Amino acid sequence: MTLAQFVPFLPEIFLATAGFVVLLLGIPLGRGGVRPLALFGAASLGVTGILVWMFGRPAEGPMVILGDMLVIDQMAVFFKLLVLAAGMVAIFMAAGFLERFGYGGGEFVSLIIFATVGMFVMASGASLASLYVGLELMALSVYVLVGYFKLEIKSNEGAVKYFVLGAASSAILLYGISLIYGSLGTLDLHEIRESLIAVPTANPMLVLGMVLVSFGMLFKVAAVPFHVWTPDAYEGAPTPVTAFISVAPKAAAFAMFKRIFFDAFAPGVEHWRDVLWVASAATRIYGNVAALTQDNVNRMLAYSSIAHAGYALMGLVAFSEMGAWALLMYMLIYAIMNLGAFGFVILLESKGYAGEKIVDYAGLARRHPGAALGMLIFMLALAGIPPTAGFMGKLYLFAAAVEGGYVVLTVIAVIMSAVSLFYYFRIVEQMYLPDGDEEGLEPAELLRDRWTEAMIAVCVVATMLIGVWPRPIVGWAKSAAGALGMM
Repeated sequence: MTLAQFVPFLPEIFLATAGFVVLLLGIPLGRGGVRPLALFGAASLGVTGILVWMFGRPAEGPMVILGDMLVIDQMAVFFKLLVLAAGMVAIFMAAGFLERFGYGGGEFVSLIIFATVGMFVMASGASLASLYVGLELMALSVYVLVGYFKLEIKSNEGAVKYFVLGAASSAILLYGISLIYGSLGTLDLHEIRESLIAVPTANPMLVLGMVLVSFGMLFKVAAVPFHVWTPDAYEGAPTPVTAFISVAPKAAAFAMFKRIFFDAFAPGVEHWRDVLWVASAATRIYGNVAALTQDNVNRMLAYSSIAHAGYALMGLVAFSEMGAWALLMYMLIYAIMNLGAFGFVILLESKGYAGEKIVDYAGLARRHPGAALGMLIFMLALAGIPPTAGFMGKLYLFAAAVEGGYVVLTVIAVIMSAVSLFYYFRIVEQMYLPDGDEEGLEPAELLRDRWTEAMIAVCVVATMLIGVWPRPIVGWAKSAAGALGMM
């Protein structure tokens, strides 16, 4: 292996090194060094993005490196830049939050970085082995992040539940991988594709392996019935962590999903598409219905995240060029609007956990009209109301499903989008209609944190801009989706 083959791998090498540096710097700086460490970590992610753009892009076409373990293509670049952006936003939002709660930033920032390294491998994996290694690196970091508030019972409970169920899902996934290897004698995605073309997929062991891999991946995207960890993990984790894990690991999991199913398992689509169809419909219905009864904002957004995973699965079910790029576009849009919504939860949160309850938003429009308008935009976007980015994301996904002949699935999605208006607008109602002072409530005050406010502002602008001018994002998503083997 020559040195030149390592050049496309420079972003991962640099990012892993930065993670260790942050971890070491956190020892002498302690709790007083949260913002310098956050700034260093965010800068490292930014430099990594530049390295991805300079060295991590294919010059002509997809390029396989490191003994055919990783592939460098446009889709990998898309997801790498997406998770880097999500990590930067989460770190900036977490700085003031960690200071208020008296926690250090060294371990936090380093865990974000290590999780991002794992997601890089998930986005670029060309083998079931490398994909699994990347998945576990990401998962182990996220388990610790969920339980970062080690003195809080809810944080401990969420982390333990996530770890136990995550370990079970990893075992299912690994068993499925072993069955595929036993049936085909390879873990390379391209070779699996070629073998499925040549070998009948009626082999029971092979079909079982594909189904088990489907189950393992459905857990990672929090699809029903593998979602049970999500509400407790989202509620118990520090809110910046919740914002991060609701976006970046989900995006990386869908990148892995696409690598496996659009490339390796494409010839056997008839064996797994029905599984994803049922999962997509059930996830969408359960997530939206369960969110209706929640009075905790983090739990409500957790069930919302489950529902959005159901929408995203429509791109996989469609199994088409449009479905591929619509899914990529939707994950980017979902990341923007979800991070922005959690940003407001962070600004309302303090030692007394204000901001956790929907009633904490009572009268926010009167006290902070600009902030209320921003939260309104994110709620509209999550519900898929024009002219926001959320509408454009759902529009292309629904169009891809209809184009593929999945009209019933699309009708269910439209109905569930209407249902989602009820719980998203519960927050809007609290902000604009009741007056908390007159009702005897003690509404939370909006905290001032310039870093978090800046991230929210960026998300607001992006949400509206993509909603009225989606063409650049559509073009980028199409270019990234064109790297898949089925195209």
